[in-house]
Amino acid sequence: MTSTTYRLTGVGVGPGDPELVTVKGVNALREAAVVVVPVMDTGEQGRAEATVLHYVPAGNVVRVVFALNERTDRARREAAWDAAGERVAALLREHGSVAFATIGDPNVYSTFTYLAQTVEELVPGTDVRTVPGITAMQDLAARSGAVLTEGTEPLTLVPVTAGSAVLKEALAGPGTVVAYKFGRLAGEVAAALRETGRTADAVWGSALGLPEESIRPAAELGADAALPYLSTLIAPARRDGGRGGKL
Repeated sequence: MTSTTYRLTGVGVGPGDPELVTVKGVNALREAAVVVVPVMDTGEQGRAEATVLHYVPAGNVVRVVFALNERTDRARREAAWDAAGERVAALLREHGSVAFATIGDPNVYSTFTYLAQTVEELVPGTDVRTVPGITAMQDLAARSGAVLTEGTEPLTLVPVTAGSAVLKEALAGPGTVVAYKFGRLAGEVAAALRETGRTADAVWGSALGLPEESIRPAAELGADAALPYLSTLIAPARRDGGRGGKL
């Protein structure tokens, strides 16, 4: 690597189970001079960091604070993104190569997107790459037995941080609907499932692959449900039970 070439790699490390990091992901983490993991300003170890430490020495891991829990104060959130970008840019200039570990996939609702945009502005010409990771919806489907898609069925992925109305609109349509980040609005999600008649086969899960894992039928969601923020819901498409019926 020359003195004028910098590489920033976003590495998807899956939903939390260290066995679900791909071989390519492990190699990318180990090849980087430094592995950055995002943490909240409260300082506790995040899921990405816990996963990375199964494969990379702690001395190669650098914590960078992101406003991961800031959704109302835009100025504070963007200031945190800027600070994180400046920190990673400094690490790039010092070490040449940096990997950023992100839960799930770096191209699916990941903080890596914002980081890469900022770093590219601070260090023009940075070689930005991504290594895909297994997503929570794939892991939940495997652990619960829910089939995500068959034949010509569409698949709709909704972050419930956009509001439960967006989820309700998706549930009223065809195909399978997956909801991310719905823990704080679990009661509204339960109501949307009931109103659209999609409760019966739906399933939700949180902390997938971790000791505190929870996977339950969506019918158990009550109006006063309170779940972890990073909860995932799968509402499978309406199917008639016949093999190949959606081809």
